[in-house]
Amino acid sequence: MDVLTITLLLVIGAAALVLLYSSGMLRTPGRVCLAAALIAGAFILRGLCMGHVTLDYQDFLSRWVQFYRDNGGFAALGEPVGNYNLPYLYFLAAFSYIGADDLVLIKALSVVFDVVLAWAVMKLVGLYTGSDVRRLAAFFLTLYWPSVILNGSCWGQCDSIYVAFAVLALYLALNGRGAAGMACMAVSFAFKLQAVFVMPIFVVLLIAKKVKLWHFLLFPLTYVVLMLPAVLMGYPLLGTVTLYFDQMGTVGSALNYNSSSVYAFFYNVEDPETASLLGIIAAFALMCLCLLWAWKKRSRLGRAAILGFAVIFAVGIPFLLPHMHDRYFYAADILTLALACAAPEYLVLPALTEFASLLGYHAYLKLRYLLPMHWGAAALVLVLAGSLAYTAAQLSRGRRRM
Repeated sequence: MDVLTITLLLVIGAAALVLLYSSGMLRTPGRVCLAAALIAGAFILRGLCMGHVTLDYQDFLSRWVQFYRDNGGFAALGEPVGNYNLPYLYFLAAFSYIGADDLVLIKALSVVFDVVLAWAVMKLVGLYTGSDVRRLAAFFLTLYWPSVILNGSCWGQCDSIYVAFAVLALYLALNGRGAAGMACMAVSFAFKLQAVFVMPIFVVLLIAKKVKLWHFLLFPLTYVVLMLPAVLMGYPLLGTVTLYFDQMGTVGSALNYNSSSVYAFFYNVEDPETASLLGIIAAFALMCLCLLWAWKKRSRLGRAAILGFAVIFAVGIPFLLPHMHDRYFYAADILTLALACAAPEYLVLPALTEFASLLGYHAYLKLRYLLPMHWGAAALVLVLAGSLAYTAAQLSRGRRRM
């Protein structure tokens, strides 16, 4: 590790410790020391990964930063660059002003949001338990979760950003702050299109009267506000709206890209267009059936059931959709972990989800398969069944559990 990497990780690690302390989780000197040791371990693991260079960095991220460096930094935001949405590109434009290793800066940004994600999961789990031990377990399990470490500090991806905001959105809405939750969900979507896997939960929250209908107006308003800096620099406003539609045209035509989706069961599909359409219909049907289920059981729709629906969406939608990539179950990794921290008897769910995700990570990072991807798909079938069983159990209770 070089000096820059060590310095950034020390600063972020110290911030994580302060965040935990300010949350009231470190009430004794012993807890402070234990938390400091665990944080140090998590950041040492990340430091060991920070130097790894992937093709995504070489072919895309590094070139995008260089584009901003060569064209005036923020002044170049008016030009379309890459296929990531603008809020993430703001960071890359900022990095172009810093005379430091772009790879380290990009990965450090993701590590910052690893901490935010762990904190958000801890806050969400706190709605289901008053136990400091379980809340701290949620924080540190997230921080040590293999896909979280690999995604940012090894791969240089930014999935921790959109999922951190998605988890925070769910926490805020369940905690009676529906407007703030909707705004956070819009921020999540502004960073990554994959936020759509979680977004249907806000319809469930509406049914449960955790959010109000007018809160949905905050979604486009927040999105537009986030796009304004680039628009002021000349980026076409319509382009900020259609960007994701353009992005969907670049995902490729294969039914599966190293993901543990349902298409991992099928190697040779004679009619991929029909198979793709069937997957889209199935994902939409799953969402509609869940919303209908939530409506019919609305008198028993408490916090625990809502978390169950969030897991079903995060697992089931990408499982059924075509063209899914290796990292698209990141939200499922995290929400199943949150569910297990809230209800430890379901610990098998995040273990199976992580197994499925890591098969895809191994395929990309090692350029070979550890196991056939259909093993991961089979694991996710069990996860989906388990999350449906969990949700049904919560909805079968005699009265709403808030």
